[in-house]
Amino acid sequence: MDRSPLPLPRETERLILRTPSPTDAAAIQEGIEESFADLHVWMDWATKLQSLDDTKASAERHQANYASAEDFTVSAFLRDTGKFVLNAGLHPRNWEVPSFEIGYWCRTSMQGRGYVTEVVRELTAAAFGDMGAKRVEIRCDSRNRRSRRVAELAGYRLEAILRYDDRANDGSLRDTTVYAILAEEFDRERQGGGAG
Repeated sequence: MDRSPLPLPRETERLILRTPSPTDAAAIQEGIEESFADLHVWMDWATKLQSLDDTKASAERHQANYASAEDFTVSAFLRDTGKFVLNAGLHPRNWEVPSFEIGYWCRTSMQGRGYVTEVVRELTAAAFGDMGAKRVEIRCDSRNRRSRRVAELAGYRLEAILRYDDRANDGSLRDTTVYAILAEEFDRERQGGGAG
């Protein structure tokens, strides 16, 4: 299977999406520090607050992964001001299908404005339209109502709740919700027919 890279940069109605760069690290770090209390609950990488150097190194890894088509992380910035809003990723799950998973986090001060849904819709369209995906998933802790709502607003269907699938950052067992959308369902939604 040809491993085509996600075409970047991309623009949505309000946002510019591009691969994180070390030059963006200070802006991203500001978002992480502002949002750490939320991130610590839901994100496995947020067990402790990372440093600016860690964020720069992370951006370098994201660039290398993008170049090798291993993984596709994007940072989203407001088109009018350039302010950092969120990070998201289009993560290959199985190139033979091909299938992908979308993950995301949004800085606390920008939540509740539809930015995450806007990015998820754009990455979903890119997966199907540019990368030949047949399936895209969103997985999250079953208690994460905001993340689940994004999946639902973006047209994904709840397929499963995997009981005691993982451990949360506090060590407790958690259930994982699996939302998915297939290429033909996405096509129907774009044509106004709904998922059926």
